[in-house]
Amino acid sequence: MALPSTVPGGTRLRAIFYMCLATVLLFPMLNATVKYLGADYSAWQIIWVRSILHLAIMVALCAPGYGLVRVFTTTRPLLQLSRSGLQIGAMYLFISALTTMSLATVTSITFTAAFMVVMLSIPMLGERVGFRRWLAVLVGFGGAIIIIRPGGEIAGWPALMALGAALCYALFQILTRKLAPHDDTRTTAVYTVVVTLVVSSAIAPFGFAWPDDSNTWLLFLALGLFGGVSHFFLIKAYETGEASVLSPFDYGQLVGATLLGYLIWGDFPDGWTWLGIAVIICSGVYIAHREARRKPL
Repeated sequence: MALPSTVPGGTRLRAIFYMCLATVLLFPMLNATVKYLGADYSAWQIIWVRSILHLAIMVALCAPGYGLVRVFTTTRPLLQLSRSGLQIGAMYLFISALTTMSLATVTSITFTAAFMVVMLSIPMLGERVGFRRWLAVLVGFGGAIIIIRPGGEIAGWPALMALGAALCYALFQILTRKLAPHDDTRTTAVYTVVVTLVVSSAIAPFGFAWPDDSNTWLLFLALGLFGGVSHFFLIKAYETGEASVLSPFDYGQLVGATLLGYLIWGDFPDGWTWLGIAVIICSGVYIAHREARRKPL
């Protein structure tokens, strides 16, 4: 039987507010900006510019009260490097998929990462997965198949890149769990951006194109702003509230992605895509509920 939460109601509402601010507003705005710029600029250039500004914002937000040296100090450098490499892979594949698929479709496919985490937690974390969670995983992947519809208009390399981004993100989350007992959340957040900046700095100069108008410069600046602030509010949400309460609100990204996709590009999911999205959301929320129940209090 679940015990009553020890988190005060006002604190829980503040955590939900932080979560919704990150997921419903800031993440979709970040992804929409990436998609818009991806039509004219390379994925590596977008990652590089975002990393510069993102790092500056994260250091400014995380270092005060914790210390500049401490925020860059890790006790598990190899895990941090591996985790950051997966983040880079997820970003590159996500951006590549966005160039040819709608914002809502790519976002919904990448939510299959939640089901991949369940599967990967068995060999990598030694966790046990019961029949009902396995069933939810299978149903969730069924939702992704409905969206992709092999042989349909959006099947092919773009869909595979979106699934690849989901796989990288799932492994990224597994390593985040492994790092949690060893490094502070702020260190992990900053370290990820540092590694991304170093790698992208080595690749971005090839095929680099300077923005030719002030509006494009502003969009590149917005990448770092949206990226840094959204991750900061995500961290604050999980510091303030319980993961079991906050996880379902992550699907709010689909609301923001659908709205921005329609307003900017005129993209609106068809009936089959909405069905697949509903299946993924229901399966993901159920898995989050089961995760909350099985954890000891």
